Amino acid sequence: MPPSSSRVPPHHLPAAPPRQALPWGIALLVVPFLVALLLRTVERPFFQGLDDWWEASVNSSSADADGGLALVLDRLGGPLGTVLPLALIGVLCVYGRWRSALFVLAAAVAANVVVVLPLKQLADRPRPPHPWVLVNEGAYPSGQVFSAVTLVIAAGLVVFPPRARRWWWAAGAGYVLAMMGSRTWLHAQWLSDTFAGALLGAGACLVLWRVFAPLLRTEAERMAEDRLWL
Repeated sequence: MPPSSSRVPPHHLPAAPPRQALPWGIALLVVPFLVALLLRTVERPFFQGLDDWWEASVNSSSADADGGLALVLDRLGGPLGTVLPLALIGVLCVYGRWRSALFVLAAAVAANVVVVLPLKQLADRPRPPHPWVLVNEGAYPSGQVFSAVTLVIAAGLVVFPPRARRWWWAAGAGYVLAMMGSRTWLHAQWLSDTFAGALLGAGACLVLWRVFAPLLRTEAERMAEDRLWL
């Protein structure tokens, strides 16, 4: 029997982007950008009352910041947090999945520099008074939350098959919410800063997912044909 000429169906890894990934990603990026412009032009934005209420509702003492989950999350959200995506990139490269590695590098590492840092400069928003951990200038948006979101999404798209991905999304959502809570509990950022970081992270991943779609599809087809190294 002659070999079938039908196209080998794509492998379930990495995941293919939905049709609306690009417009949704751009929209999620635009909203925090407009808020950054608002913060730059007005002294007290309309949502500052909610931020003040949330910040005042944190009644723990600064001594509690010396240990516990919040401190661990603070370290993971800082420079130490780059170890996780870099380790993932290394593992992907070892298995010949350099296309997925490039996507993770762009989403979980490079996007922080390209997206978060310019918006911090644009918004130039002061931190809440008396943060409990060492912070740099610029509260808006939250780089730690951005990093958490991009790592969760990027890993979910290139590591987990569809059946396991739903559990990863649940665990990842818990991790992101914990990171958001820790930033405000430590008085390091306003509540709105954390939401902006989450929106930016999701938007950046959606846009890059669409941009890298041809490379990721090629990798999926090669995985289905068991010829990643060819």
